[in-house]
Amino acid sequence: MKHRSKKPYRSRNPRAALDNDDDPFFESDPKRRRRGGDEEIEDVSSDEDVGLDDREVGEEEKEEAPEETADEVRYRIAKEYLQKVRALTQREEEEDEDEGNEEEGREDKDGRRDSLVAEKLLKDQLQDSGRIRRLIASRVQKPEDPEQFRYIVKHRQSVTAVALTVDEVRGFSASKDGTIMQWDVESGKSEKYMWPSEEVLISHHAKPHRNPSLKRSKQVLALAVSTDGRYLVTGGLDRHVHLWDTRAREHIQAFPGHLAPVSCLVFQPGTSQLFSGSFDRTMKLWDVEDRSHINNLFGHQSEVLTVDCLGKLDDERLLTVGRDRTLRMWKVHDESQLVFRGPAASLECCCFIDGNEFISGSDDGSIELWSSRHKKPIHIIKNAHALPYQSNRDEKEVIPDGCIKENGIPKEKKCSLAESWVSSIAVCKGSDLAVSGAANGLIRLWAIENDNKGLRPLFDYPLDGFINSLAFAKSGRFFVAGVGQEPRLGRWGRVPTARNGVAIHPIRLAEERGLRS
Repeated sequence: MKHRSKKPYRSRNPRAALDNDDDPFFESDPKRRRRGGDEEIEDVSSDEDVGLDDREVGEEEKEEAPEETADEVRYRIAKEYLQKVRALTQREEEEDEDEGNEEEGREDKDGRRDSLVAEKLLKDQLQDSGRIRRLIASRVQKPEDPEQFRYIVKHRQSVTAVALTVDEVRGFSASKDGTIMQWDVESGKSEKYMWPSEEVLISHHAKPHRNPSLKRSKQVLALAVSTDGRYLVTGGLDRHVHLWDTRAREHIQAFPGHLAPVSCLVFQPGTSQLFSGSFDRTMKLWDVEDRSHINNLFGHQSEVLTVDCLGKLDDERLLTVGRDRTLRMWKVHDESQLVFRGPAASLECCCFIDGNEFISGSDDGSIELWSSRHKKPIHIIKNAHALPYQSNRDEKEVIPDGCIKENGIPKEKKCSLAESWVSSIAVCKGSDLAVSGAANGLIRLWAIENDNKGLRPLFDYPLDGFINSLAFAKSGRFFVAGVGQEPRLGRWGRVPTARNGVAIHPIRLAEERGLRS
Protein backbone atom coordinates (compact mmCIF):
# COMPACT_ATOMS: atom_id res chain seq x y z
CA MET A 1 0.00 0.00 0.00
CA LYS A 2 1.31 3.45 -0.82
CA HIS A 3 2.10 5.84 2.03
CA ARG A 4 1.15 9.46 1.87
CA SER A 5 3.20 12.30 3.15
CA LYS A 6 1.94 13.62 6.44
CA LYS A 7 1.82 17.26 5.38
CA PRO A 8 -1.28 19.13 6.52
CA TYR A 9 -3.92 19.17 3.82
CA ARG A 10 -5.51 22.45 2.70
CA SER A 11 -9.17 21.94 1.94
CA ARG A 12 -10.46 22.80 -1.51
CA ASN A 13 -13.57 24.24 0.09
CA PRO A 14 -12.89 27.96 0.69
CA ARG A 15 -15.32 28.08 3.57
CA ALA A 16 -13.75 25.08 5.25
CA ALA A 17 -10.30 26.54 4.69
CA LEU A 18 -11.38 29.83 6.26
CA ASP A 19 -12.80 28.03 9.29
CA ASN A 20 -9.67 25.97 9.79
CA ASP A 21 -7.05 28.71 9.48
CA ASP A 22 -7.30 29.74 13.12
CA ASP A 23 -7.69 26.21 14.43
CA PRO A 24 -4.55 24.93 16.21
CA PHE A 25 -5.51 21.36 15.27
CA PHE A 26 -4.71 21.91 11.60
CA GLU A 27 -1.23 23.21 12.34
CA SER A 28 1.43 20.60 11.64
CA ASP A 29 2.44 18.80 14.81
CA PRO A 30 5.58 16.70 15.12
CA LYS A 31 4.91 13.03 15.03
CA ARG A 32 4.95 11.48 18.48
CA ARG A 33 7.43 8.72 18.64
CA ARG A 34 8.72 6.69 21.48
CA ARG A 35 12.23 7.77 22.38
CA GLY A 36 14.84 5.10 22.24
CA GLY A 37 18.55 4.79 22.38
CA ASP A 38 19.06 7.65 24.88
CA GLU A 39 20.99 5.54 27.38
CA GLU A 40 24.78 5.64 27.21
CA ILE A 41 26.48 2.29 26.64
CA GLU A 42 29.77 1.83 28.43
CA ASP A 43 32.42 -0.73 27.60
CA VAL A 44 32.73 -3.17 30.51
CA SER A 45 35.91 -5.19 30.56
CA SER A 46 35.23 -7.57 33.44
CA ASP A 47 32.45 -10.13 33.90
CA GLU A 48 32.34 -9.27 37.60
CA ASP A 49 31.08 -5.74 36.91
CA VAL A 50 28.37 -7.05 34.65
CA GLY A 51 27.12 -9.42 37.29
CA LEU A 52 26.87 -6.62 39.85
CA ASP A 53 24.80 -4.38 37.58
CA ASP A 54 22.47 -6.97 36.04
CA ARG A 55 19.86 -6.76 38.79
CA GLU A 56 19.82 -2.94 38.81
CA VAL A 57 19.53 -2.72 35.02
CA GLY A 58 16.75 -5.29 35.02
CA GLU A 59 14.82 -3.34 37.65
CA GLU A 60 15.22 -0.09 35.69
CA GLU A 61 13.93 -1.69 32.47
CA LYS A 62 11.00 -3.19 34.34
CA GLU A 63 10.11 0.19 35.85
CA GLU A 64 10.26 2.00 32.51
CA ALA A 65 8.18 -0.55 30.53
CA PRO A 66 7.80 1.66 27.43
CA GLU A 67 4.58 1.39 25.48
CA GLU A 68 4.57 -0.52 22.22
CA THR A 69 4.85 1.44 19.01
CA ALA A 70 2.48 0.80 16.11
CA ASP A 71 5.13 -1.25 14.28
CA GLU A 72 5.77 -3.37 17.38
CA VAL A 73 2.04 -4.03 17.80
CA ARG A 74 1.69 -5.12 14.16
CA TYR A 75 4.75 -7.37 14.52
CA ARG A 76 3.37 -8.95 17.69
CA ILE A 77 -0.06 -9.57 16.14
CA ALA A 78 1.50 -11.11 13.02
CA LYS A 79 3.73 -13.35 15.12
CA GLU A 80 0.81 -14.57 17.25
CA TYR A 81 -1.25 -15.25 14.14
CA LEU A 82 1.58 -17.23 12.54
CA GLN A 83 1.90 -19.33 15.69
CA LYS A 84 -1.82 -20.10 15.59
CA VAL A 85 -1.61 -21.20 11.96
CA ARG A 86 1.36 -23.45 12.70
CA ALA A 87 -0.42 -24.98 15.69
CA LEU A 88 -3.50 -25.66 13.57
CA THR A 89 -1.39 -27.26 10.86
CA GLN A 90 0.44 -29.42 13.39
CA ARG A 91 -2.84 -30.59 14.91
CA GLU A 92 -4.14 -31.62 11.48
CA GLU A 93 -0.91 -33.53 10.81
CA GLU A 94 -1.33 -35.41 14.06
CA GLU A 95 -4.86 -36.35 13.04
CA ASP A 96 -3.55 -37.62 9.70
CA GLU A 97 -0.95 -39.72 11.54
CA ASP A 98 -3.68 -41.27 13.66
CA GLU A 99 -5.36 -42.34 10.43
CA GLY A 100 -2.28 -44.27 9.35
CA ASN A 101 0.11 -41.84 7.63
CA GLU A 102 3.12 -42.50 9.92
CA GLU A 103 5.73 -43.52 7.33
CA GLU A 104 6.57 -39.99 6.23
CA GLY A 105 10.01 -38.70 7.24
CA ARG A 106 10.63 -35.74 9.53
CA GLU A 107 11.93 -33.51 6.73
CA ASP A 108 8.94 -34.34 4.55
CA LYS A 109 6.62 -33.51 7.45
CA ASP A 110 8.30 -30.16 8.05
CA GLY A 111 8.20 -29.34 4.35
CA ARG A 112 4.54 -30.26 4.05
CA ARG A 113 3.73 -28.24 7.17
CA ASP A 114 5.48 -25.16 5.78
CA SER A 115 3.59 -25.57 2.51
CA LEU A 116 0.28 -25.75 4.33
CA VAL A 117 1.15 -22.69 6.43
CA ALA A 118 2.05 -20.73 3.28
CA GLU A 119 -1.16 -21.90 1.62
CA LYS A 120 -3.20 -20.82 4.62
CA LEU A 121 -1.52 -17.40 4.79
CA LEU A 122 -2.03 -16.82 1.07
CA LYS A 123 -5.66 -17.86 1.29
CA ASP A 124 -6.28 -15.52 4.23
CA GLN A 125 -4.59 -12.66 2.41
CA LEU A 126 -6.76 -13.18 -0.68
CA GLN A 127 -9.90 -13.38 1.47
CA ASP A 128 -9.03 -10.23 3.38
CA SER A 129 -8.34 -8.36 0.14
CA GLY A 130 -11.69 -9.44 -1.30
CA ARG A 131 -10.23 -11.43 -4.18
CA ILE A 132 -11.75 -14.75 -3.12
CA ARG A 133 -14.77 -15.58 -1.00
CA ARG A 134 -15.13 -17.96 1.92
CA LEU A 135 -18.08 -20.31 1.49
CA ILE A 136 -19.71 -20.29 4.92
CA ALA A 137 -23.43 -20.13 4.11
CA SER A 138 -23.58 -23.81 3.17
CA ARG A 139 -22.24 -24.68 6.63
CA VAL A 140 -24.83 -22.72 8.60
CA GLN A 141 -27.08 -25.06 10.58
CA LYS A 142 -30.63 -24.50 11.71
CA PRO A 143 -30.65 -22.67 15.06
CA GLU A 144 -31.76 -24.79 17.99
CA ASP A 145 -33.55 -21.79 19.46
CA PRO A 146 -34.00 -18.77 17.16
CA GLU A 147 -34.72 -16.61 20.21
CA GLN A 148 -31.34 -17.44 21.75
CA PHE A 149 -30.31 -13.79 21.99
CA ARG A 150 -28.16 -12.89 24.96
CA TYR A 151 -28.17 -9.27 26.10
CA ILE A 152 -24.62 -8.52 27.20
CA VAL A 153 -24.92 -4.75 27.68
CA LYS A 154 -27.88 -2.57 28.62
CA HIS A 155 -28.20 1.11 27.74
CA ARG A 156 -30.64 3.69 29.03
CA GLN A 157 -31.48 4.93 25.52
CA SER A 158 -31.38 3.45 22.03
CA VAL A 159 -28.08 1.94 20.92
CA THR A 160 -26.80 3.69 17.79
CA ALA A 161 -23.57 1.81 16.96
CA VAL A 162 -21.69 -1.41 17.78
CA ALA A 163 -18.23 -2.65 16.76
CA LEU A 164 -16.04 -5.72 17.32
CA THR A 165 -12.28 -6.11 17.52
CA VAL A 166 -10.59 -8.29 14.92
CA ASP A 167 -9.85 -11.02 17.48
CA GLU A 168 -13.58 -11.11 18.41
CA VAL A 169 -12.76 -10.80 22.11
CA ARG A 170 -14.03 -7.29 22.85
CA GLY A 171 -16.87 -5.16 21.63
CA PHE A 172 -17.94 -1.53 21.86
CA SER A 173 -21.33 0.16 21.84
CA ALA A 174 -22.72 3.68 22.07
CA SER A 175 -26.18 5.13 22.58
CA LYS A 176 -28.16 8.32 22.23
CA ASP A 177 -27.51 9.32 25.84
CA GLY A 178 -23.79 9.56 25.09
CA THR A 179 -22.85 6.38 26.93
CA ILE A 180 -19.87 4.49 25.48
CA MET A 181 -19.34 0.92 26.70
CA GLN A 182 -16.58 -1.62 26.24
CA TRP A 183 -17.50 -5.24 26.91
CA ASP A 184 -16.16 -8.76 26.79
CA VAL A 185 -17.91 -10.97 24.24
CA GLU A 186 -17.59 -14.17 26.26
CA SER A 187 -18.33 -13.02 29.81
CA GLY A 188 -20.36 -9.88 29.08
CA LYS A 189 -18.34 -7.86 31.60
CA SER A 190 -18.60 -4.21 30.63
CA GLU A 191 -16.71 -1.00 31.39
CA LYS A 192 -17.84 2.54 30.80
CA TYR A 193 -15.95 5.36 29.09
CA MET A 194 -16.15 8.64 30.97
CA TRP A 195 -16.43 11.89 29.04
CA PRO A 196 -13.90 14.52 30.15
CA SER A 197 -14.91 18.00 31.22
CA GLU A 198 -15.44 20.80 28.71
CA GLU A 199 -12.10 22.34 29.67
CA VAL A 200 -10.28 19.08 28.96
CA LEU A 201 -12.07 18.65 25.63
CA ILE A 202 -11.00 22.15 24.56
CA SER A 203 -7.43 21.34 25.59
CA HIS A 204 -7.73 18.28 23.33
CA HIS A 205 -8.43 20.62 20.37
CA ALA A 206 -12.23 20.51 20.53
CA LYS A 207 -13.94 23.72 19.47
CA PRO A 208 -16.24 25.33 22.05
CA HIS A 209 -19.97 25.39 21.45
CA ARG A 210 -21.19 28.23 19.25
CA ASN A 211 -23.66 29.20 21.96
CA PRO A 212 -21.80 29.33 25.30
CA SER A 213 -25.08 29.04 27.20
CA LEU A 214 -25.71 25.56 25.76
CA LYS A 215 -23.95 22.34 26.74
CA ARG A 216 -22.06 20.20 24.27
CA SER A 217 -24.12 17.28 22.98
CA LYS A 218 -22.69 13.89 23.92
CA GLN A 219 -25.03 11.90 21.65
CA VAL A 220 -23.03 9.36 19.65
CA LEU A 221 -24.14 8.28 16.18
CA ALA A 222 -21.14 6.21 15.06
CA LEU A 223 -18.04 4.46 16.36
CA ALA A 224 -15.18 2.36 15.01
CA VAL A 225 -12.23 0.45 16.47
CA SER A 226 -8.76 0.18 14.90
CA THR A 227 -7.42 -3.13 13.62
CA ASP A 228 -4.91 -3.45 16.46
CA GLY A 229 -7.60 -2.59 19.01
CA ARG A 230 -5.66 0.34 20.48
CA TYR A 231 -7.94 3.16 19.35
CA LEU A 232 -11.67 3.77 19.49
CA VAL A 233 -13.23 6.69 17.61
CA THR A 234 -16.71 8.13 18.10
CA GLY A 235 -18.73 10.78 16.31
CA GLY A 236 -22.04 12.45 16.91
CA LEU A 237 -24.03 15.63 17.16
CA ASP A 238 -21.16 17.84 18.38
CA ARG A 239 -19.55 17.69 14.88
CA HIS A 240 -16.26 16.28 16.20
CA VAL A 241 -14.46 12.97 15.80
CA HIS A 242 -13.28 11.86 19.24
CA LEU A 243 -10.26 9.56 19.71
CA TRP A 244 -10.08 7.26 22.74
CA ASP A 245 -7.42 4.96 24.18
CA THR A 246 -9.02 1.53 24.68
CA ARG A 247 -6.43 0.41 27.26
CA ALA A 248 -6.92 3.32 29.65
CA ARG A 249 -10.46 4.14 28.39
CA GLU A 250 -9.47 7.81 28.23
CA HIS A 251 -10.12 10.58 25.76
CA ILE A 252 -7.02 11.43 23.68
CA GLN A 253 -7.99 13.99 21.08
CA ALA A 254 -10.89 15.69 19.35
CA PHE A 255 -10.77 16.26 15.59
CA PRO A 256 -12.78 19.31 14.46
CA GLY A 257 -13.50 20.06 10.83
CA HIS A 258 -16.98 18.78 10.05
CA LEU A 259 -19.71 21.42 9.86
CA ALA A 260 -22.57 19.06 10.79
CA PRO A 261 -23.09 15.89 12.88
CA VAL A 262 -20.69 13.00 12.22
CA SER A 263 -22.84 10.09 11.05
CA CYS A 264 -20.40 7.28 10.13
CA LEU A 265 -16.82 6.16 10.81
CA VAL A 266 -14.55 3.39 9.52
CA PHE A 267 -10.85 2.54 9.80
CA GLN A 268 -8.79 1.53 6.81
CA PRO A 269 -8.02 -2.10 7.84
CA GLY A 270 -4.47 -2.63 8.99
CA THR A 271 -3.64 1.08 9.15
CA SER A 272 -4.16 4.08 11.40
CA GLN A 273 -6.11 5.95 8.73
CA LEU A 274 -9.72 6.82 9.49
CA PHE A 275 -12.62 7.91 7.28
CA SER A 276 -15.47 9.98 8.69
CA GLY A 277 -18.76 10.92 7.02
CA SER A 278 -21.05 13.74 8.01
CA PHE A 279 -24.34 15.48 7.37
CA ASP A 280 -22.24 18.26 5.82
CA ARG A 281 -22.04 15.98 2.70
CA THR A 282 -18.28 15.43 2.96
CA MET A 283 -15.95 12.56 3.77
CA LYS A 284 -12.71 13.29 5.62
CA LEU A 285 -9.54 11.22 5.91
CA TRP A 286 -7.50 11.35 9.13
CA ASP A 287 -4.42 9.67 10.58
CA VAL A 288 -5.04 8.93 14.24
CA GLU A 289 -1.42 7.97 14.89
CA ASP A 290 -0.15 11.34 13.70
CA ARG A 291 -3.29 13.18 14.89
CA SER A 292 -3.53 14.81 11.47
CA HIS A 293 -6.08 15.61 8.78
CA ILE A 294 -5.09 14.26 5.37
CA ASN A 295 -7.79 14.81 2.79
CA ASN A 296 -11.40 15.71 1.97
CA LEU A 297 -13.69 13.78 -0.35
CA PHE A 298 -16.53 15.64 -2.06
CA GLY A 299 -19.37 14.21 -4.14
CA HIS A 300 -22.53 13.55 -2.18
CA GLN A 301 -25.27 16.13 -2.62
CA SER A 302 -26.96 15.33 0.70
CA GLU A 303 -26.19 13.79 4.09
CA VAL A 304 -23.75 10.87 4.18
CA LEU A 305 -25.32 8.03 6.18
CA THR A 306 -23.09 4.96 6.09
CA VAL A 307 -19.52 4.09 5.13
CA ASP A 308 -17.55 0.88 4.67
CA CYS A 309 -13.94 0.26 3.67
CA LEU A 310 -12.35 -2.69 1.93
CA GLY A 311 -8.83 -3.29 3.14
CA LYS A 312 -5.55 -4.63 1.83
CA LEU A 313 -6.15 -3.93 -1.82
CA ASP A 314 -3.55 -2.13 -3.89
CA ASP A 315 -5.83 0.88 -3.78
CA GLU A 316 -8.10 2.01 -0.98
CA ARG A 317 -11.76 1.44 -1.76
CA LEU A 318 -14.46 3.23 0.13
CA LEU A 319 -18.21 2.69 -0.06
CA THR A 320 -20.75 5.32 1.02
CA VAL A 321 -24.48 5.93 0.77
CA GLY A 322 -26.30 9.23 1.21
CA ARG A 323 -29.70 10.80 1.25
CA ASP A 324 -29.14 11.85 -2.37
CA ARG A 325 -30.14 8.26 -3.31
CA THR A 326 -26.67 7.41 -4.55
CA LEU A 327 -24.16 4.79 -3.59
CA ARG A 328 -20.55 5.79 -4.28
CA MET A 329 -17.40 3.70 -4.47
CA TRP A 330 -14.30 5.82 -3.98
CA LYS A 331 -10.81 5.02 -5.23
CA VAL A 332 -8.96 7.21 -2.78
CA HIS A 333 -5.50 7.00 -4.33
CA ASP A 334 -6.84 7.95 -7.76
CA GLU A 335 -9.15 10.60 -6.29
CA SER A 336 -12.01 9.16 -8.36
CA GLN A 337 -15.45 7.78 -7.61
CA LEU A 338 -18.07 5.58 -9.22
CA VAL A 339 -21.67 6.71 -8.76
CA PHE A 340 -24.47 4.14 -8.55
CA ARG A 341 -28.08 5.28 -8.69
CA GLY A 342 -30.48 3.55 -6.39
CA PRO A 343 -34.17 2.89 -6.95
CA ALA A 344 -36.85 5.41 -6.04
CA ALA A 345 -36.29 4.87 -2.31
CA SER A 346 -33.48 6.31 -0.25
CA LEU A 347 -30.49 4.08 0.48
CA GLU A 348 -29.81 3.75 4.20
CA CYS A 349 -26.92 1.31 4.71
CA CYS A 350 -24.21 -0.45 2.71
CA CYS A 351 -21.43 -3.00 3.07
CA PHE A 352 -18.69 -4.52 0.90
CA ILE A 353 -18.91 -8.21 -0.01
CA ASP A 354 -15.64 -8.31 -1.95
CA GLY A 355 -13.73 -6.09 -4.34
CA ASN A 356 -16.45 -6.21 -7.00
CA GLU A 357 -19.73 -6.75 -5.15
CA PHE A 358 -21.52 -4.87 -2.38
CA ILE A 359 -24.92 -4.79 -0.75
CA SER A 360 -27.26 -2.05 0.46
CA GLY A 361 -30.55 -1.59 2.31
CA SER A 362 -33.31 0.96 1.59
CA ASP A 363 -36.05 2.72 3.50
CA ASP A 364 -38.73 0.98 1.42
CA GLY A 365 -37.68 -2.40 2.81
CA SER A 366 -35.58 -3.49 -0.19
CA ILE A 367 -32.12 -5.03 -0.22
CA GLU A 368 -29.98 -4.44 -3.31
CA LEU A 369 -27.03 -6.43 -4.61
CA TRP A 370 -24.56 -4.39 -6.67
CA SER A 371 -21.61 -5.03 -8.94
CA SER A 372 -18.90 -2.53 -9.79
CA ARG A 373 -19.53 -3.33 -13.48
CA HIS A 374 -23.15 -2.15 -13.44
CA LYS A 375 -24.65 1.21 -12.55
CA LYS A 376 -27.93 -0.34 -11.43
CA PRO A 377 -28.54 -3.12 -8.88
CA ILE A 378 -28.06 -6.57 -10.36
CA HIS A 379 -30.55 -8.05 -7.90
CA ILE A 380 -33.28 -6.48 -5.74
CA ILE A 381 -35.24 -8.18 -2.99
CA LYS A 382 -38.36 -6.17 -2.29
CA ASN A 383 -40.03 -6.34 1.13
CA ALA A 384 -36.97 -8.13 2.45
CA HIS A 385 -38.29 -7.89 5.99
CA ALA A 386 -41.98 -8.42 5.31
CA LEU A 387 -44.01 -10.54 7.71
CA PRO A 388 -44.89 -13.33 8.06
CA TYR A 389 -41.89 -15.44 7.07
CA GLN A 390 -41.80 -19.04 8.24
CA SER A 391 -38.67 -20.47 6.61
CA ASN A 392 -37.17 -21.83 9.82
CA ARG A 393 -40.18 -21.92 12.15
CA ASP A 394 -41.58 -25.09 13.64
CA GLU A 395 -44.68 -26.63 12.16
CA LYS A 396 -46.70 -25.50 15.16
CA GLU A 397 -48.32 -22.10 14.83
CA VAL A 398 -46.26 -19.15 16.00
CA ILE A 399 -48.16 -16.02 17.04
CA PRO A 400 -46.00 -12.90 16.84
CA ASP A 401 -46.03 -10.44 19.73
CA GLY A 402 -48.65 -7.75 19.32
CA CYS A 403 -50.69 -9.88 16.92
CA ILE A 404 -54.37 -8.96 16.84
CA LYS A 405 -56.91 -11.73 17.40
CA GLU A 406 -60.33 -11.80 15.81
CA ASN A 407 -62.83 -14.36 17.15
CA GLY A 408 -59.94 -16.16 18.82
CA ILE A 409 -58.07 -16.55 15.52
CA PRO A 410 -54.78 -14.63 15.12
CA LYS A 411 -54.81 -12.27 12.17
CA GLU A 412 -51.81 -11.81 9.95
CA LYS A 413 -49.55 -9.12 11.39
CA LYS A 414 -49.09 -6.24 8.98
CA CYS A 415 -45.69 -4.63 8.86
CA SER A 416 -45.70 -0.86 8.45
CA LEU A 417 -43.28 0.92 6.15
CA ALA A 418 -41.34 2.24 9.13
CA GLU A 419 -40.95 -1.25 10.59
CA SER A 420 -39.79 -2.81 7.32
CA TRP A 421 -37.17 -0.08 6.85
CA VAL A 422 -33.79 -1.88 6.41
CA SER A 423 -31.80 0.11 8.93
CA SER A 424 -28.59 -1.94 9.11
CA ILE A 425 -26.73 -4.59 7.18
CA ALA A 426 -23.46 -6.45 7.73
CA VAL A 427 -21.39 -9.02 5.87
CA CYS A 428 -19.07 -11.61 7.35
CA LYS A 429 -15.92 -10.22 5.74
CA GLY A 430 -14.65 -12.23 2.79
CA SER A 431 -17.55 -14.69 2.91
CA ASP A 432 -20.96 -15.38 1.38
CA LEU A 433 -22.91 -14.65 4.56
CA ALA A 434 -24.87 -11.46 5.30
CA VAL A 435 -27.31 -10.28 7.95
CA SER A 436 -29.87 -7.47 7.87
CA GLY A 437 -31.99 -5.76 10.46
CA ALA A 438 -35.19 -3.71 10.56
CA ALA A 439 -37.84 -2.90 13.17
CA ASN A 440 -40.27 -5.66 12.30
CA GLY A 441 -39.06 -7.99 15.05
CA LEU A 442 -36.73 -10.07 12.90
CA ILE A 443 -33.05 -10.18 12.02
CA ARG A 444 -32.61 -12.08 8.77
CA LEU A 445 -29.60 -14.15 7.69
CA TRP A 446 -28.80 -14.30 3.95
CA ALA A 447 -26.66 -16.46 1.68
CA ILE A 448 -24.93 -14.58 -1.14
CA GLU A 449 -25.07 -16.71 -4.26
CA ASN A 450 -22.11 -17.02 -6.61
CA ASP A 451 -21.97 -15.50 -10.10
CA ASN A 452 -24.26 -12.58 -9.21
CA LYS A 453 -27.28 -14.86 -8.79
CA GLY A 454 -28.65 -12.84 -5.90
CA LEU A 455 -29.45 -13.44 -2.24
CA ARG A 456 -31.16 -16.39 -0.61
CA PRO A 457 -32.80 -16.17 2.85
CA LEU A 458 -31.46 -18.66 5.37
CA PHE A 459 -32.91 -18.13 8.85
CA ASP A 460 -34.78 -15.57 10.94
CA TYR A 461 -33.90 -14.52 14.48
CA PRO A 462 -36.74 -12.80 16.40
CA LEU A 463 -35.73 -9.61 18.21
CA ASP A 464 -37.97 -6.65 19.06
CA GLY A 465 -36.84 -3.12 18.40
CA PHE A 466 -35.00 -1.01 15.84
CA ILE A 467 -31.84 -2.82 14.76
CA ASN A 468 -29.71 0.30 14.44
CA SER A 469 -26.36 -1.42 14.00
CA LEU A 470 -24.97 -4.88 13.22
CA ALA A 471 -21.48 -6.36 13.52
CA PHE A 472 -20.50 -9.77 12.18
CA ALA A 473 -17.66 -11.82 13.69
CA LYS A 474 -15.02 -12.60 11.09
CA SER A 475 -15.21 -16.30 12.00
CA GLY A 476 -18.93 -16.26 11.19
CA ARG A 477 -19.81 -17.86 14.52
CA PHE A 478 -21.90 -15.01 15.94
CA PHE A 479 -23.23 -11.55 15.21
CA VAL A 480 -23.96 -8.58 17.45
CA ALA A 481 -26.96 -6.25 17.20
CA GLY A 482 -27.38 -2.76 18.61
CA VAL A 483 -31.07 -2.50 19.56
CA GLY A 484 -33.17 0.49 20.49
CA GLN A 485 -36.72 1.56 20.99
CA GLU A 486 -36.09 4.41 18.54
CA PRO A 487 -34.26 4.62 15.19
CA ARG A 488 -30.65 5.78 15.07
CA LEU A 489 -31.16 9.11 13.31
CA GLY A 490 -34.52 10.25 14.63
CA ARG A 491 -37.51 9.72 16.86
CA TRP A 492 -40.18 9.16 14.21
CA GLY A 493 -40.90 5.62 15.44
CA ARG A 494 -40.99 3.72 18.70
CA VAL A 495 -41.17 0.06 19.76
CA PRO A 496 -42.13 0.09 23.47
CA THR A 497 -41.47 -3.65 23.94
CA ALA A 498 -37.83 -3.36 22.84
CA ARG A 499 -34.89 -3.38 25.24
CA ASN A 500 -32.18 -0.80 24.68
CA GLY A 501 -28.92 -2.70 24.60
CA VAL A 502 -26.53 -5.00 22.77
CA ALA A 503 -27.67 -8.52 21.89
CA ILE A 504 -25.48 -11.35 20.64
CA HIS A 505 -26.62 -14.50 18.86
CA PRO A 506 -24.48 -17.56 18.01
CA ILE A 507 -24.47 -19.17 14.57
CA ARG A 508 -24.02 -22.91 14.39
CA LEU A 509 -21.56 -23.89 11.68
CA ALA A 510 -20.78 -27.40 10.50
CA GLU A 511 -17.10 -28.11 11.04
CA GLU A 512 -14.83 -27.59 8.07
CA ARG A 513 -11.89 -29.97 8.19
CA GLY A 514 -8.59 -29.11 6.63
CA LEU A 515 -6.92 -26.00 5.30
CA ARG A 516 -7.34 -26.99 1.68
CA SER A 517 -11.13 -26.54 1.62
